[in-house]
Amino acid sequence: MAPFYPQNNIRRDNKLAKFNKTKFHHLRSNMNDAVQEKYRIIIVGALKFKVGVQGKGEPLLLLHGFPDDQNVWQKVIPLMVDKGYQVITFDQRGCGESDAPVGRKHYKIRTIVDDIPSILDQLNICDPVAVISHDWGAVIGWGLSLFHPKRVKAHVAISVGHPQSYGRAGFKQKFIKGFYTLWFQLTGITEYYLLHGGFNRWLLRHDDETGVLKRMSRPGRLTAALNWYRANFIDILFSKWPRCTIPTLGIWSSEDPYLTEAQLCNSEKYMDAQWQYQRIDGAGHWVPQDSPSQLAELAGKWFEQHKR
Repeated sequence: MAPFYPQNNIRRDNKLAKFNKTKFHHLRSNMNDAVQEKYRIIIVGALKFKVGVQGKGEPLLLLHGFPDDQNVWQKVIPLMVDKGYQVITFDQRGCGESDAPVGRKHYKIRTIVDDIPSILDQLNICDPVAVISHDWGAVIGWGLSLFHPKRVKAHVAISVGHPQSYGRAGFKQKFIKGFYTLWFQLTGITEYYLLHGGFNRWLLRHDDETGVLKRMSRPGRLTAALNWYRANFIDILFSKWPRCTIPTLGIWSSEDPYLTEAQLCNSEKYMDAQWQYQRIDGAGHWVPQDSPSQLAELAGKWFEQHKR
C-alpha cells in the first residue's frame, strides 16, 4: 500500500514554517539592534574600545579595575539605570574586548586617563559626568578628577584612595596586603603563575573566575593587564600628585584582602573639595559584585547632593 501523505497538513505546516522563519529573523534582527544599541566600538587614536551605553538621563561613567572588564558592573548597571542615569561602561585599554597595545609605555596612568574624554566626546557627552570607579579603575577615576576636573561632577572611589595617599601608605599596605604588586613586576614569572592556578588562589570571592581566566589566556592579554602595575609602580610610590577639587565619596569593604582602610581614609588629606567615607561591612574586594544594592544607594545619595 502506498504511504498516505496529508497534503493539506503539509501545506499548512509549510506556511507555518515560513511564518516562524520570518518571525525568527525579525526577532533576531531586533535582538541584534538591541545589542548594537547597548554596545558600540569607539576609536581613540589607533585603538578600538568596546563601549556600553544603557539607560537615559544624567551620564554616569563606571570604571573597572584589574583583572576585570566592564562586565564587573552587571549588577550595578540596572540599579543606576532605575535611578535615572545613562550608564556608560567600557573595556579599558588592554582589557576585555578593547585593543591591547604592546609595551608598558601605553599603560601610564595619564595615558589611560586621557582615553576617557575622547570616548565621552564621541558619545556627545560634554557636560561633567558622575563617576563610580573600582580598584585600578579608582586610580583612573582619581586621575580623571585630577587631570580633567571639568569632566567630572562627583566621584565615588571604591577600594583605592587618592594616589598620594596610596603611595604614602604604611607597611601593612605595601608589604602585607599589597605585596602582590611587587611580584607583579616579574615579567613572565607572574604570567605563568597566574595562568597555572594562581588566579584560582588569588581571586577571592570573585563572581567570574572562569571568565577572568578565559580572557587572560588570550595571547598578550595578561601581560597587557599587568602592564598597568608595571608602568606605574614607581610613579604611584614616589610622584607628587595634585590635590583633588572634585567631591569624592570613598568606599572600602571590611573583607578586602588587598587594600587597607587607612590608604583610603587618608585621602582626606589631599582633598580641596568635600570628602566622605563609607565602610561596607562583610563585603569582599569586589564590592560591585558583593554589595551592588548598597553601593547603588550610597552612590545615588552622593550624586544627588552634588547635582549642578
